[in-house]
Amino acid sequence: MVNQKAYELGSKRSVIREIFEYAKKRSEEIGAENVFDFSIGNPSVPAPAAVNETICRLVTQTPSVALHGYTSAQGDKTVRDTIAAKLQSRFGVEITGDLLYMICGAAASLTIALHALTVNEGDEFIVFAPFFTEYRVFVEGAGAKLIALPSNEALLPDFKALKSALNPRVRGVLINSPNNPSGVVYGQNTLEELAEILRAASKEYGQPIYLISDEPYRELIYDETTKVPFPMTVYDDTVVCYSYSKALSLPGERIGYIAVSPKAKEKSKLYAAVCGAGRKLGFVCAPALFQRVAAECDGLTGDLSVYKKNRDLLYGILTDCGFSCVYPDGAFYLFMKSPEADAYAFCERAKKYGLLFVPSDDFGCKGFVRIAYCVATERIESAKKRFEMLAKEYGLQ
Repeated sequence: MVNQKAYELGSKRSVIREIFEYAKKRSEEIGAENVFDFSIGNPSVPAPAAVNETICRLVTQTPSVALHGYTSAQGDKTVRDTIAAKLQSRFGVEITGDLLYMICGAAASLTIALHALTVNEGDEFIVFAPFFTEYRVFVEGAGAKLIALPSNEALLPDFKALKSALNPRVRGVLINSPNNPSGVVYGQNTLEELAEILRAASKEYGQPIYLISDEPYRELIYDETTKVPFPMTVYDDTVVCYSYSKALSLPGERIGYIAVSPKAKEKSKLYAAVCGAGRKLGFVCAPALFQRVAAECDGLTGDLSVYKKNRDLLYGILTDCGFSCVYPDGAFYLFMKSPEADAYAFCERAKKYGLLFVPSDDFGCKGFVRIAYCVATERIESAKKRFEMLAKEYGLQ
């Protein structure tokens, strides 16, 4: 016998991965030039030059035993202190390395944080739709229950729905800004209103409701007027889950961290629980080499002007074709309204033109598709005629 839930998860990939694998197979059949894969958030911009320079220097100048050996389970102390100092400098939070836990990217950081915060079977974590598809797996894997709430027309949290959903079983609210799949950014006013609601509920229930901020896209914003507030400066009981996958274009290297707010009421106990959850889940330590790379390159990004150009180009093509789209302020996804109610059916029809999108159902809402524009700009330009043919089929042109 095997674990039935694990079997179900292993025998069927996430919808994003299913389409990604379909794209590879289809490319072999008809040629990659005829497949326009907008399914997966795999950065197309090269890592900053400093990343490769740092790797080469570390490899050539550091003794192999020291470079590739175990670090402390929570991460190398110098690495943690360096990143904490940069967070202090950038955001004005008095965090130290003793509240940082280095880990293998965002998925691992979220999984550990959720295990650390789940006290009883059936505890609840609230998310706002649309949300990243794997949140449900992470939450339920920790023995908790995912409560998906609607967003408003601007795809920002519906605070009336939040107030109605809060109860003593809620352990935390999980947010993602800039958002995957919509590209929407939660601004200062949104975070302040969210914090006010959570403070009031925490006081009423006599226990903290944690804000868990999933931040792999923190630096991926494209307009000077767009600001991404750091949640720890707004709400004390915050846990930040960060990944360098997107900003440094290092998704395959699996490096990130969990940061516990220095103002959290139970910060020492919470940090110990994070360390314990990592141990329970079998995380020995994050990759030693890339801990050091992350510390030296923290705050850098690849050439974001490429993503901005792609966003503007794709948004212009789609709206000119008559499609309705949410304008993305950050990340590298565009959320487009399906011209028919069934987004899966729309995605199947788009395949006739070699266009591969992700239907929104697994993101917690219906009637949209996610289009990842972290691709070569030329691929978007080449796809223009395909978009026009698809729009014509729906009578949009």
